[in-house]
Amino acid sequence: MHALFVGQTYIDVTFLADELPTGDEKTVARDYAISFGGNAVTAAFACAKLGLPPDLLTSIADDWLGRMFIDMAAKYGISVHHRKVHESSLSFIMPRGGKRAIVRCRDDHYLHPVPPLNLQGCKALHLDGHQADAAMHYAKACREAGILTSLDGGGLRSNTHELLEFIDVAIVAERLCEQMDLTPAGMLGYLKSRGCKIGGVTLGERGLVWYDETGQEGVLPALDVPGDKVVDTNGAGDIFHGAYVYSAMARPELPWREHFIFARGASSHAIQHLGNEASLPTIADIAQVQAQYPEKAASRTLLDDSDTAGKSKLTA
Repeated sequence: MHALFVGQTYIDVTFLADELPTGDEKTVARDYAISFGGNAVTAAFACAKLGLPPDLLTSIADDWLGRMFIDMAAKYGISVHHRKVHESSLSFIMPRGGKRAIVRCRDDHYLHPVPPLNLQGCKALHLDGHQADAAMHYAKACREAGILTSLDGGGLRSNTHELLEFIDVAIVAERLCEQMDLTPAGMLGYLKSRGCKIGGVTLGERGLVWYDETGQEGVLPALDVPGDKVVDTNGAGDIFHGAYVYSAMARPELPWREHFIFARGASSHAIQHLGNEASLPTIADIAQVQAQYPEKAASRTLLDDSDTAGKSKLTA
């Protein structure tokens, strides 16, 4: 086992259309893509595409969509550990103007308890907050074993505060800041207070605000990809996570800034393609994007905030 990713499986249906019909109307999409989906799931596929196929503990249903997903994972050499559910989950995604509207159909009523997995040889654990019981179980087990733990904090969940105690690298979305009534700078303070060695907030086209191994805070600007090249931003953040987990395993001697620079190239590649599978980069794709697009100007004002004490709705 190179790494273990834990999350919720979706089948993503992504389509380009000018508008959604209502009532008895119909419309025809300009293009569409069908692929695997889910935060940690997409991150696992990104890690596999880059050269280190992980193990994946995820929801699987005994239906034709579930079997299609198993075939997708086999293509990338991903070992899937099933957490059985009745029905496969679906996402319908409409990218437009650098944003995306999503309708999710989710079955997260797991029919069996957390399966015991052999972590021998595992170098990293990546979680997205789904499967709260499994996330907590393996975060504790990996922390005890000295295995790197990573969290994609896309949104506030029931055990977020408790889980962060066992997370080494916590990269969260701006949405979590909004849910916890924190600025990005305040979120960095909160992550430090929970003991996360590396922490950051992804801000889309404004880049990443984060702190490094020494606690030094900074801004990593986004690459300046022209707006007319942006096709689909959905999944780009998940690919960012999968890429930095890959980089940390493949090049553990490098500082975290280098892992995030590598991941930034992966997500910059992703936004130029439709659907998660087409968005997955190779190492050569990342190098090409890094050479093609300069950094945007850094904005230190993203860190100019007095709320760095980590006060939040979750703080005891």
